[in-house]
Amino acid sequence: MWAVRWYVAYPSSYRQLEEMMGERGVTVDHSTLNRWVIKYAPKFEKAFRRCQRPVGRSWRLDETYVKIKGKSAYLYRAVDKDGNTIDFLLTPTRDRDAAEAFLRKAILTQGLPEKITIDKSGSNTAAIQHYNQTHKTAIVIRQCKYLNNVVEQDHRAVKRLTRPMLGFKSFWAACCTSAGMEVMHAIRKGQLTSTENGPQTPVEQFYTLAA
Repeated sequence: MWAVRWYVAYPSSYRQLEEMMGERGVTVDHSTLNRWVIKYAPKFEKAFRRCQRPVGRSWRLDETYVKIKGKSAYLYRAVDKDGNTIDFLLTPTRDRDAAEAFLRKAILTQGLPEKITIDKSGSNTAAIQHYNQTHKTAIVIRQCKYLNNVVEQDHRAVKRLTRPMLGFKSFWAACCTSAGMEVMHAIRKGQLTSTENGPQTPVEQFYTLAA
């Protein structure tokens, strides 16, 4: 649990993490650390979803890129107007189908939003319009770069962590690792409902997900 949290919480490489674990008396190879993160990070996300605080109905949606074997993949993310993480999805492409896949996932986990603020992205606009037509919904589309700064600034927390990783080796590894990073980021924003008596630090909250 140390290894998984440190990797998804702080900018570091697996070789640096190997040294950190060694300083605490745990001898483990960097490749094993990689397998641990890929195996357990999605489990932390699943546990987090069961305890996530409700989010607002006004969403900000945008995507950023991550490198996988030197090629760009796209991490779709949405936050509410207060900056709380709504959902995320890593996709190999950036088009209407990818944007709509993310929209369906976010609505499934968080419910239907009243409005979604986006930038001038044609694919995001088309995805929301198609979802409205298909599901007979009335999600309001608002294109305003100023209001969308909330999610664009929120991307920085993820980009700060992925930079020392020097790119992912597989799409699956990127999906699992990004899930862990998003969970730790959301916990720091106070999005985990605690069942313990008294306040808990983000570190303590992360470890309670393993219970």
